Amino acid sequence: MNDVKDQRYTATILTVDDEPSILEVMRMRLGSRGYRVLAAANGREALELAKGTFIDLAVIDYKLDGEDGVSLMEKLQANQPKLPVIILTAYGTIATAVDAVKRGACNYLTKPFDGEELLRQVAVCLEKDLRVRGESPFEPTTDLPEACARIITRSSLMKAVLAKVAQVAVTDANVYIEGESGTGKELIARCLHGLSTRRAGPFIAINCAAIPENLLESELLGYEKGAFTSADRRREGLFARADGGSFFFDEISELSLPMQAKLLRILEEREFYPLGSNQKVKVDVRIIAASNRNLEKRIHEGLFREDLFYRIHVIPISLPPLRERKEDILPLAKHFLAELSEGSGKLIKTIAPSAVRKLIKSKWPGNVRELENVMEYAVAMATGDTITSDLIAGPMGEKDTPPSFRDAKETFEKEYLIQLLELNRGNVSQAAKTAGKYRADFYVLLRKHGLDPMDFRDKR
Repeated sequence: MNDVKDQRYTATILTVDDEPSILEVMRMRLGSRGYRVLAAANGREALELAKGTFIDLAVIDYKLDGEDGVSLMEKLQANQPKLPVIILTAYGTIATAVDAVKRGACNYLTKPFDGEELLRQVAVCLEKDLRVRGESPFEPTTDLPEACARIITRSSLMKAVLAKVAQVAVTDANVYIEGESGTGKELIARCLHGLSTRRAGPFIAINCAAIPENLLESELLGYEKGAFTSADRRREGLFARADGGSFFFDEISELSLPMQAKLLRILEEREFYPLGSNQKVKVDVRIIAASNRNLEKRIHEGLFREDLFYRIHVIPISLPPLRERKEDILPLAKHFLAELSEGSGKLIKTIAPSAVRKLIKSKWPGNVRELENVMEYAVAMATGDTITSDLIAGPMGEKDTPPSFRDAKETFEKEYLIQLLELNRGNVSQAAKTAGKYRADFYVLLRKHGLDPMDFRDKR
């Protein structure tokens, strides 16, 4: 079994117990091995914590104050399928343990428990779950659709998004994806389609902001010959082509109010008349919509219909910006480097540590799309086998205003770690010794800031 502290991904463990002393013992024990620990005193707190965070494993007391720990386990697993759970029981009865395991627990521990046994059980349950290895459930494999395989992430924020995508894909409800420009909304939409029961059907996508208003209706509905001056032949609309599959409306906030009214009617009736036709066309499509604007604000401004909002906003998915998931910057940069260098015929192998530092420090207002553009420029201008700092062009959102004390402290800590790794060429033991830290504690800091020692190894 691998030592957890040598993993590249920090597992997040949710602990739930109504005894503060037990929570503190678990926090200290699990924290000493580099796990990220979230503590809750009851089921309500636990469910609230799990809403915004991808949980790798939960340790739950069987008898909480007025609650059943196994029932709480089932609620958590309803939101995050196959979540591994260890049940703590003070009763130690065979029946209690068997019931918990039958209902989905990975294992159980009897209170008072031994700290080493807790760590062993956690490691065993995490070993059964591939997420502890730092692999996204959507890393490239032959078992996943291509669109999902292209999603590259280490961050818990994006893994929580992908867990939700996998959960809602099997339903047929409409989905609304919200996120800043460049966060990958269409990629998520394609992944959703690829995991759904409609995956054998077509995936049709349009950018509502890119099609002129006077052409949008004919593009969506299609038309008969002679329907308007330039209609010299019959043309099938995009809605008809999407029958049996998924239709993705990107930047749906840019639709005009008249077009919103027509779209609402189509979504409600699931049928329409092509332009110039008196024959209805019935369609069976799943709607996936996206925008980088706040639709509720647009409603208050009178620019978006509230009834259409509720029709498309059945299941919301929010994509975090790249600046909030900096652990993903280097994996994405390396992916783009490999892809772009191959396409250009160049043999560019590495990103210099100074360039790594510049990438991590950047704010990325353009998100993943901006990162791809930056790497494309770097590859185009590179003359050697390494991407150097001078090739990482542009201010990339750096601001002159002073950061908060907390942000400044975090920045200093990360830059200090980068300097240590550069100085010691990725040797963690030596870097930890230089810093006066235990090796395990140094690994915790590296995981906190999304730093991989391999990025600083001498590749010569």
